Amino acid sequence: MGRFLRIKCECGNEQNIFGNAASEVKCLACGKVVAKPKGSRAVVYGKIISVL
Repeated sequence: MGRFLRIKCECGNEQNIFGNAASEVKCLACGKVVAKPKGSRAVVYGKIISVL
């Protein structure tokens, strides 16, 4: 089962992403990649604040 994650980018922006993302997820503020797909889970490069 996939879960949504609340993450924080290095720039300070917080956003929700899907934990099983199938494509790269970029920060909405600065454009940096915050998650990349790897197998069934996404590798998160930001700080995970909470699991929704």
